Amino acid sequence: MLFEINPATPYPEDYEQTVAQASRETTAGYLPPLAASVPDLERFDAIYIGLPIWGMTAPPVVRAFVQAHDLSGKTVHPFITHGGYGVGSSLDVLKAIASRADWKPEFVMEADQERRTLEQVRGWLAG
Repeated sequence: MLFEINPATPYPEDYEQTVAQASRETTAGYLPPLAASVPDLERFDAIYIGLPIWGMTAPPVVRAFVQAHDLSGKTVHPFITHGGYGVGSSLDVLKAIASRADWKPEFVMEADQERRTLEQVRGWLAG
């Protein structure tokens, strides 16, 4: 089963507005309401959670997902993209929320395309 983690109220379309909102949410410890939850999660033994790193940690909506679902006894396989600064505190944060899950080693990949693209377009427009 494939499930997309989304907040009940979507993040802004604008990249910089999303970054600012996520920063405010993270600082406040806010976990946004989810658009949906996984029905019958207990029937799954293994959970794969994919996430980007936002502000050196797991996005608030991903933290909300982990908080809202009982992952006790589940084998969790995280796969993570980041913009060049690594995974930050993301795994520690998620493991603290779901401490009774069996967390497996993460797959991590740098994916800095958004920032580089934004910088290139700004430079091109300024020139």
